[in-house]
Amino acid sequence: MTSSHPLGEVLHDGGTIGLQYERHLTHSVERVWRALTESDQLRHWLPVDIVGERVVGGDLHATFWPDVVEKYEIAEPTLPARILTWDPPHAFSWMWDRDTLIFELHPTKSGTRLIFTTWIVDTTAGVNNTGAGYHVCLDQLVELIEIGSTPPFIDADPSELEGRYAALFE
Repeated sequence: MTSSHPLGEVLHDGGTIGLQYERHLTHSVERVWRALTESDQLRHWLPVDIVGERVVGGDLHATFWPDVVEKYEIAEPTLPARILTWDPPHAFSWMWDRDTLIFELHPTKSGTRLIFTTWIVDTTAGVNNTGAGYHVCLDQLVELIEIGSTPPFIDADPSELEGRYAALFE
């Protein structure tokens, strides 16, 4: 998969590694918010559904979509999650297992500026893999919002991006 979007920026906070991505979309903050928070929209760009009540402190489940479970042979298809920030339609952050995902939406003259930051606790899977994975997710999100459809999420291949992200962490 070749991406025209910029790579995420590597962040450090003590021993914790993070990544921050910025995307500019030509649609309203409300449209982007729906894509970030509604299950029928998540299906197109995120490997999991967020199951549970959307409220601060709400305990959720991040449940991998069945085709993702099958393709990647995921042994635990449901992981704990919790909403940390819920400020529609501007800010949403949640814990997915032990990682933190932060979405900030800022209105612009031409649409919305999305800033996505993730703090990665477990780096054993490889931060280059994580970086490429989130990059692909955001590519799918942008395509969903800007075009209205995406190719199947399961068909996205982050392998070309993994090398580019590996170089960021050297």
